[in-house]
Amino acid sequence: MGRRKKEPRSVHRENIAAAASILFMKKGIAATSMDDIAKAAGYSKATLYVYFENKEEIVGILVLESMKKLYEYIDAALIRQDETKERYGAICGGLVRYQEEFPFYFKTVLDKINIDFEKENYLPEEKETWRIGEEINEKIRDFLMFGMEKGDLRSDLEIMPVVFNFWGMLSGIIQLAANKEEYIQQSMGLSKMQFLEYGFRMLYRSIAREREENGSI
Repeated sequence: MGRRKKEPRSVHRENIAAAASILFMKKGIAATSMDDIAKAAGYSKATLYVYFENKEEIVGILVLESMKKLYEYIDAALIRQDETKERYGAICGGLVRYQEEFPFYFKTVLDKINIDFEKENYLPEEKETWRIGEEINEKIRDFLMFGMEKGDLRSDLEIMPVVFNFWGMLSGIIQLAANKEEYIQQSMGLSKMQFLEYGFRMLYRSIAREREENGSI
């Protein structure tokens, strides 16, 4: 315990959040108690409350981290490519890798986030999560505008509705492939990636100026 006292507060918070993340993924947030988290992290319950007021604060930290990681994946995907279709493919590929590496984070990004900051009882992490989410939306908006200006994407796209539909469809396809991989293989004879590529092509055709019937992303 003496060694712990010499470590920065941030180290303890990271240790606790990491243990909580594993439990949330295994049991779900609602079924995980602060007592469970304390045991998994190797702290007493009393010590746990020194670093976090409640479970909601831990969840807030994890959701913020998930949003930061998602931003990194999207930003990296867009920087590496110069053409619309390749940029789209890079976004899809980045999201697939993100889901595979951070399945719990992928799910939390899709959850409801607080947007009401007029009241006083919101967590600081909630506002930062909202801010980063807006930056991600802006990245996708820029991608769409870029494609429209180049004539690769339809000129009649309503940007913000498309941004949200874009997220909903992409995340839905990716989560479905992760949850139903064995069923997809058995019933369709498709691998997870074949199924994803088919879905990604369908989505791209819905926003492309000229619909492509063949070829990969």
